[in-house]
Amino acid sequence: MIYVTGDTHGQHDFGKLQFFARQNPALSREDYVIVAGDFGGVWSAKTLDADLKPYEELPFTVLFIDGNHENFDLLNACPVEEWKGGKIHRIRPNIIHLMRGQVFVIEGKKIFTFGGASSVDREMRTEGVSWWAAEVPDYAEFDEGIANLKHHDNTVDYIITHTADERAMYYPAMVRMLARKEVRPENRMLSAFEDTVTYRHWYFGHYHIDASVNTRKTVLYHEIVPLD
Repeated sequence: MIYVTGDTHGQHDFGKLQFFARQNPALSREDYVIVAGDFGGVWSAKTLDADLKPYEELPFTVLFIDGNHENFDLLNACPVEEWKGGKIHRIRPNIIHLMRGQVFVIEGKKIFTFGGASSVDREMRTEGVSWWAAEVPDYAEFDEGIANLKHHDNTVDYIITHTADERAMYYPAMVRMLARKEVRPENRMLSAFEDTVTYRHWYFGHYHIDASVNTRKTVLYHEIVPLD
């Protein structure tokens, strides 16, 4: 089975995965939980093994897209591999980073991934220490996403991003977030996929709420939901 959830922020919001594992003892490494950005487990080279150990001990495989709170220098230093049709960083045998603009075919389901977002608190952070400019997607990644989608006739089962497309931000479930999270270029960038891609459902994190935005878009934080 494939499940998806919102941000984990290293070990800060990790408890939901432990609880999920206890509630579902039949899960194995052949099952997947996708974290929709702000994974946060790849943060410090000095503490990397300790930070990742709780994730390694989970019975299932953790897949994640990147959010804005990631150490991109450390993450992007990992070798790139091909896995299930797309590019990944294999952090540990059961911890895999799904890179931006990729289409993966997992259990027969096509999943398009596009991580990244702007940190609203970056003025309080230090570049290269607690904030990285690579958090914001660039147009090379956008173009790669467009090319990979064309290879699949612009049709996938699921889209998983960290932030939302611009139009999703104006639905009632999201409007209250606009007071402190302005529309950014990456939100407009994601709207291009809304215009060109046929999909069943779109999941994203970033906003620290759980809500159905509309019948085909869901924002996640604490909840862990099956793709089916």
